[in-house]
Amino acid sequence: MLENSPVVIERYRTATIALGYDGDSIANSLGDVASFVVGFWLASRLGRTRAIVLFVAVELFLLWTIRDNLTLNVLMLLWPVDAIRRWQAGA
Repeated sequence: MLENSPVVIERYRTATIALGYDGDSIANSLGDVASFVVGFWLASRLGRTRAIVLFVAVELFLLWTIRDNLTLNVLMLLWPVDAIRRWQAGA
């Protein structure tokens, strides 16, 4: 719920490479909810260890392919690192 609040949107705009970010669209929010439901269902079937391994694998895959993932988003919101911002921008 806080993700689309004015405070978080402004922080995201200033601390990350998302300069024109205005908040999530309805489609994006629905995708987030659907992903949560599928992830919760999958984690309940896989068990703790395999779910953690899958999470780490997905995070590393996203880091490698698009230079963005949940871990980087949280890090950059809480403690922006200029080197990571430049790397994400491809500079």
